[in-house]
Amino acid sequence: MKVLISGASGLIGSALCRGLERAGNSVTRLVRRSSGLGPSELAWRPGERLDPAPISGFDVVINLAGRNLAGRWSARTMREIRESRLAGTRTIAQAAAEAFAAEGKPTVLVSASAVGYYGNRGDELLTEASPAGGGFLAELCRDWEETALAAASAGVRVLLPRLGVVLSRDGGALAKILPAFRLGLGGRLGSGEQFWSWITLEDAAAAIEFMIANQQLAGPVNLTTPNPVTNEEFTQTLARVLRRPALLPAPVFALRLAMGKMADEALLSSQRVHPAKLAASGFRWRSPELAEALRAVLA
Repeated sequence: MKVLISGASGLIGSALCRGLERAGNSVTRLVRRSSGLGPSELAWRPGERLDPAPISGFDVVINLAGRNLAGRWSARTMREIRESRLAGTRTIAQAAAEAFAAEGKPTVLVSASAVGYYGNRGDELLTEASPAGGGFLAELCRDWEETALAAASAGVRVLLPRLGVVLSRDGGALAKILPAFRLGLGGRLGSGEQFWSWITLEDAAAAIEFMIANQQLAGPVNLTTPNPVTNEEFTQTLARVLRRPALLPAPVFALRLAMGKMADEALLSSQRVHPAKLAASGFRWRSPELAEALRAVLA
């Protein structure tokens, strides 16, 4: 299988490339520079037209590109986050649609989304059939998905993995809080009652490969384990795994001061997500329980 991927240098992209290549697939990376290209690289510029001719040489296109969400969100930051995702997705979806119409390939477009689609929903159990919520992240994910689905009208099978909190010691939320927890300075965020729907990096990459191979899957697919936990449960479990106390909660006002709107949208927002499609399709998680997942990730 020949695969083209944007965002290949990111946390999920790097793991996915390794898995795909280990399985014997040919992987080409979309890169933003136009000179010094390697044999497995193709140049692109998000927001500008991408020539569909070379895209038709691939079976699968994977779109993971977008500005990192980490850091304090100002109005400018949120604008950049939104534009980076919509512009890049529009470029790739259009090229995939034109290539498929002309040559019948690529047959699959995987375009990232997130459980932020559901907004702040308390303890409501959410599946792929649940409607979008409100707020910046929910509106972004909704528009992001709609942009990718433009390729579906041409006949491409579009997959929209709604990613939860991805656990890795090399990046993401876990890597950012680990130093404090190792020092015994960690604790819940706000009340700790908000649900965090999570998945290990290894399972996230494996799930995307599973989705590509499973012809019955299309549209949004929740990429989480079947066992979401509250932030309180998450922090207490992490502390036990590290054999450290977790006695220093981060108050809401401090989180808002440090992170701006990101605090409410990403850290304090609650999504209790069930991966209904993956479960019904027979996907097997390597680490479905949080304690064993954290031990495996931190080993």
